[in-house]
Amino acid sequence: MAVVSVVDLTAGPGVGFLPLVSLGPAFAGLVGGWRRTALVGLAACVLCVVLGLYSGLFESRRGLTALLSVAGVTAAGVVASVMRQRREAELASVRSIAEVAQRVLLRPVPRGAGPLRIAVSYTSAVAEARIGGDLYEVVTSPAGVRIIVGDVQGKGLEAVESAAVVLGAFREAAHDEPDLSAVGQRVERALNRHLSGERFVTAILAEIGDGPDATLLNFGHPAPLVVRPDGAVAYAAPPERALPLGLTLHGSDAPLPHTVPFAPGDQLLFYTDGVTEARDAAGRFYPLDECAALLKEPDPETALRSVREDVVGHAEGPLHDDAAMLLVRFRCA
Repeated sequence: MAVVSVVDLTAGPGVGFLPLVSLGPAFAGLVGGWRRTALVGLAACVLCVVLGLYSGLFESRRGLTALLSVAGVTAAGVVASVMRQRREAELASVRSIAEVAQRVLLRPVPRGAGPLRIAVSYTSAVAEARIGGDLYEVVTSPAGVRIIVGDVQGKGLEAVESAAVVLGAFREAAHDEPDLSAVGQRVERALNRHLSGERFVTAILAEIGDGPDATLLNFGHPAPLVVRPDGAVAYAAPPERALPLGLTLHGSDAPLPHTVPFAPGDQLLFYTDGVTEARDAAGRFYPLDECAALLKEPDPETALRSVREDVVGHAEGPLHDDAAMLLVRFRCA
């Protein structure tokens, strides 16, 4: 507004810069509240009157036209500001609800359980999203520490609802059932009661007790990565592939539990396919088995953060799928 005033005084009344004073309330309506916009608009109207009288514009219709232009833009700016503030309030409310839903659905995992240290990372593919279709949980039960990491088919609220069913069933079954296969059967039954059509959930269940092994039960999920103290890595693949949760109606056999040595100094990295399917500009998938050096960090959370940053760096931008990782480290004695 000051610049327009200077230009208008310098160029003279014949050029017709005075209506550009309305840019003040226009920009105020984009970034400020309605009160601020109204005050800026009032100042613009006063400035328009003063400059119009100084230049003698009100002796013709030009002065009145300029004043009406400023007043009209001010009114439009106030309306736009009110609508924008309402949308911002609604968005803040939605985000607050999403944060509460996340705390219920994906509760913070314990940082430690017996000799285990645990860290988790979750990256949503949707900008500003708090929750998605990937799931994880850690439960301390009489049989040991039980873990689930999974990926729901599809996106949106239906995926979140399926994830909630799986996590709710797992939290109850992990405390009650004597073995991991029974936990998987409980989750399967709960999911079949809620799913419709061909929807399914890939998941891997793990049980780590007092023995030297970790027991795994894989429902069509990517095999976890085992990292040894000397840097050796291997995927803990199941002896036979099994269908995901929710597809037992097709008559397939339930997966069989298998064990993997898990001793002090070892690490288990659970993940969803959003990690391994992250592509670079050349279309190459992320080489997860080459991240052992990143997992040498003494703090598991720092180590997992380094892997996450490496995945995002490999993709050279936002990920196109939800990506969850859960790192379990057996502390050395």
